[in-house]
Amino acid sequence: MPETTPSLSLVILCYRSEDYAREFVARTIEILDETQIESYELILVGNYTEGVPDRTPEIVRELAAGDPRIRCTTEPKRGAMGWDMRSGLEIARGDYIGVIDGDGQMLVSDVAKLYAMIRAGNYDMVKPFRITRGDSLTRRFISNVYNKLFHLTFPGLQARDMNSKPKILSRDAYKKLDLVSNDWFIDAEMMIQARRLGFTVGEIPTAFLGLAGRRSFISVRAILEFLGNMVRFRIREWRR
Repeated sequence: MPETTPSLSLVILCYRSEDYAREFVARTIEILDETQIESYELILVGNYTEGVPDRTPEIVRELAAGDPRIRCTTEPKRGAMGWDMRSGLEIARGDYIGVIDGDGQMLVSDVAKLYAMIRAGNYDMVKPFRITRGDSLTRRFISNVYNKLFHLTFPGLQARDMNSKPKILSRDAYKKLDLVSNDWFIDAEMMIQARRLGFTVGEIPTAFLGLAGRRSFISVRAILEFLGNMVRFRIREWRR
């Protein structure tokens, strides 16, 4: 790996993406090259559930071996999406640190737009908010209710759509965070801490694509976790 610090570290969550990881990484590199972002590293999170057939770890290791700009983590999972995200963020070296899901629902082109936005120096964090969605009516309803509940529970946050990605933070802002969530609540936890720390948050509109027949990992259990975590973190914020 180059010894110089990359300007941008982009963490890509690849859980059980298998061959689609190749396509997503190729598209990401294409976008970064087209927008002349040269100083970057991609961190592929290919952590896996023991005992579950999954070729993702070997695929992301192969991608990392073939390109010095790519690194990966392929550990047995000790948590859900939040643990995966934290494991990738922890090894990011860039001056700016971003994270995106690698399932293709979020626009990779937003990475370039948000990176330019945060480099202008006016924001601690930048992110998109979804104005169109290609997922199911049920998912859209749940997301709308969730975001409204979030703003009622944590008033004053000048941001919409808590779970949208890519999110990009300056390294200084990231170092102020103390993320602990192991589950799907980690995006919300990041926004809760941004609210408490007084981060300036910039947003751009985006589209949210469908999964094209691939499986979504959002479940009823994940929704209940969201609600329970919202209550717990609200109590935690009151005690600070």
